[in-house]
Amino acid sequence: MKKCKYIHQLPGWPKFSWDIASLSPILSEVRHRQGLLLGHMKALGFSLQGEATLQTITLDIVKSSEIEGEHLNVKQVRSSVARRLGIDIAGAIPADRHVDGVVEMMLDATQNFEQPLSAQRLCGWHEAFFPTGRSGMRAIISGEWRNNTSDDPMQVVSGAPGREKVHFEAPSGELVPEEMDAFISWFNDEIDLDPVLKAGVAHLWMVTVHPFDDGNGRIARAVTDMQLARADGSSRRFYSMSAEIRRHRNEYYEILEKTQKGSLDISRWLEWFLRCLRSAIEASEGQLSQVLKKAGFWEKYGSCHLNARQRLLLGRMLDGFEGRLTTSKWAKIAKCSQDTAGRDIQGLIELGILARDKGAGRSTAYLLRNNRIA
Repeated sequence: MKKCKYIHQLPGWPKFSWDIASLSPILSEVRHRQGLLLGHMKALGFSLQGEATLQTITLDIVKSSEIEGEHLNVKQVRSSVARRLGIDIAGAIPADRHVDGVVEMMLDATQNFEQPLSAQRLCGWHEAFFPTGRSGMRAIISGEWRNNTSDDPMQVVSGAPGREKVHFEAPSGELVPEEMDAFISWFNDEIDLDPVLKAGVAHLWMVTVHPFDDGNGRIARAVTDMQLARADGSSRRFYSMSAEIRRHRNEYYEILEKTQKGSLDISRWLEWFLRCLRSAIEASEGQLSQVLKKAGFWEKYGSCHLNARQRLLLGRMLDGFEGRLTTSKWAKIAKCSQDTAGRDIQGLIELGILARDKGAGRSTAYLLRNNRIA
């Protein structure tokens, strides 16, 4: 009788179990922190929620790719996300086809989280992710389940050629359609399971089936974010699970490998997942500090009598104005004369919002007073 080396080979797969008593304390804490964060962010108003979502999704996409060793252009990702969310940002740039595909996948998962998952939807994500049918120099099957006609079994390996270490071996390609039918049916079912725990189970299940030739980790994390959006009951994203996994990448791969070579009791994986999620929520305040500072600024100065030009330029400065702000730059951006720009700036100085930049040398430049927000 063949020895069952991997979890998907065990009798009873995929009937996972876990010790809910041991998980309940941290699950309750995570849910409490989720509620506090969502309440805090919703109080900021629609516009700032949109900016927070832009920042979080950009971070999530960049860090999910970094987990796999791919470094995307952050400005391209941010511009692509902003364009699709309908958010106007300074310094927007065109994104290449690959970045646009990754962004489309993530936004479909999080913004359309209430729609059911399907094989067609997942394969569409994969095709958007690999529009050329290549992963680097390697040709892959894009937009379809893997069939592994030439390299079955699908293995996760590391090490130099001839000294490879096999970390995991996925189910045979011929089993993938049936495996994914079972996963998709479970994911769409309204079952009596906490939605955060369901996100953790879904993540493990997806990466274990490994349904595609490449991109399995990133698509599994997109599915996880989709389920976390369901748990939040909101398409607004204020914390990044992928950013936290990136910080603990080695632990992530270690716990996955141990779980995939263990039993159907996945308590240790779920505990790690919940601790990671708790850390992601805790880290969100630092990640969204710019948005929170902006909220504080407008709370303090929003009632001041400011004209449209002043509000435009202050918004640019709060977003992180590149270089020094001078009267000529003000006039160019606001499309007004330098005399008008000078009066605008003087008015903000008198309100205590702007101050002259003493480090600007001979030229006169301005910054937000005490440089509290920049």
